[in-house]
Formats: sequence, C-alpha cells, structure tokens
Amino acid sequence: MSKSANKNLLNLVLSAMFLALGIVLPFLTGQIKEIGNMLLPMHIPVMLCGLVCGWQYGLVIGVILPIMRSLLFSMPVMYPHAINMAFELATYGFVIGYLFSHAKWKCIKSLYRCLITSMIIGRIVKGIVECILLGLGENGFTFAAFISDAFIRAIPGIILQLVLIPAVMLILGKTHLVHMKRD
Repeated sequence: MSKSANKNLLNLVLSAMFLALGIVLPFLTGQIKEIGNMLLPMHIPVMLCGLVCGWQYGLVIGVILPIMRSLLFSMPVMYPHAINMAFELATYGFVIGYLFSHAKWKCIKSLYRCLITSMIIGRIVKGIVECILLGLGENGFTFAAFISDAFIRAIPGIILQLVLIPAVMLILGKTHLVHMKRD
C-alpha cells in the first residue's frame, strides 16, 4: 500500500473513532439537555477530527454526528437542533482543520488561534442557521437568545474545549500522530 493510501486509511479509521466518541460522550451528561448544552460533548471529537485528520474529515464528521445521533437516540431533536448542530459542527471541523493545516507553525499558540477562530465562526453559523430555521422576531429567534445559547450557557463547554483540546493535541504530538510543538 502506498504512503498516501495508508494515510487515507488511518484518517478514515480515526474519523470513525471520533464519530463513535461523539455518539458516546453525550451519555456522560446523562442525556440531560441542559448539561449537554453547557458542556458541548459533541464539539470536542469534531474539532479533534478536523485537527488530526484534516478539514475534509472534520467537516463530514461534523455533518454526520448530530444527524446520526438524532436518528439513533432522538437526541438532539432533529428539528431544529440536530440540523442546526450539523451546520455548526461542520463549521468547527472545517475551520479548525483548514486553519491549523495551513498554519506556519504547529504550536500551542497557533492551535489556540485556530480553536478560538473556529469557535467564533461556528457560533456565527449557528446563529445564522437558527435564524433561518426559526425566523426572527419576538416569537422566533432573538439576538438575546443567540447570545444566551451560543455564549453564556456554553461557558463551561468553551472552557473545557480550551483546556482539553490543546492537552490532547500535545499528547498526540508526543506520540507523533500529529506534528505539534509545545511552544
């Protein structure tokens, strides 16, 4: 097998593992929507997939994960949450994977820039899609609801992502699965 075929196979296997993690991790929140909204357990495997396997894989896993989880467990509810999350997670997987793969240095500072940028862009996409799905106005989706959902309630999950993702990437760098420097 050629080196590129081996790399593609490895990425496919790792993507399947990240998909499985994304399906299983929400069970740690006890399927309680409020805790899941705070800890964002499906975000982490998608972001790691984008970083480790590349933006193409992160994008695809981001689309598939919430839809598959909705079909299997009815959590998240398909409309509007799983559909909205498919766009949001696909954006995270794409943006973090694309930016990190094109970063001049594969270091922790670069990783944080990519991570924070993907978190901001993903939340903007989430807001746009939610506006389209729910409409604007008093009875639909408001700016206050967006800020509350995308940022305020998500603070524990954001902190978890800012701590856990760089730590995992440093560990994977030590195993030489990814090219990563500490500084």
